[in-house]
Amino acid sequence: MDWKQNCVAVIPCFNEAERIGAVVAGVLLHLPRVMVVDDGSTDATADCARRAGAGVLRLPCNTGKGAALQAGWRHARQHGFTWVLLLDGDGQHAAADIPHFFAQAETSGCRLVIGNRMNHAAAMPWLRRQVNRWMSRRISRLTGMELPDSQCGFRLAHLEPLLEMPIQANRFEIESAMLVAFCRAGFRVEFVPVRTIYQNEISHIHPVTDTWRWLRWRRAQ
Repeated sequence: MDWKQNCVAVIPCFNEAERIGAVVAGVLLHLPRVMVVDDGSTDATADCARRAGAGVLRLPCNTGKGAALQAGWRHARQHGFTWVLLLDGDGQHAAADIPHFFAQAETSGCRLVIGNRMNHAAAMPWLRRQVNRWMSRRISRLTGMELPDSQCGFRLAHLEPLLEMPIQANRFEIESAMLVAFCRAGFRVEFVPVRTIYQNEISHIHPVTDTWRWLRWRRAQ
């Protein structure tokens, strides 16, 4: 399969002007097309992304990561792509790991490949590491599958099943909802080891509010 012609990187962003240019430049070393979904940023995120070579889909107000991703998926399908590579705009994902996703999808025939950061979990902040493990255990029990890193946003997904699934998640619970949807639909899910890079970025995750949203989503499953 010609991955470079059939896949676009989709990067949801909210106020990432400082880092998005470097993220886009890194991805463009592996894929010719990058789309940044500017989720109502109030800084120069959109301009920085364009200067780095990305196409930009601007949302008029902040809708949340899940809603921004879904807008990006629809936009990608409208432009004829069949796969999307998903990653965050804050620089925590290493673009050099991108070929591993394509290799895994090619050899396994799966429709969803997720990055697994837990082989190098010490690089993650302690609280994020513990919350990720706690959520991953619960998602594993929900699906009946061993899912080592359910919260990683670095993913490669096939658009046809992705857009057909009733994924109801507008914010950070999107990773869990997407994973559960693929598992319940009977699609094979694979994981590939990835590095994770944490700097001094300010997280857009609100520990209390977003954990409450996740628990509410989990109870509805």
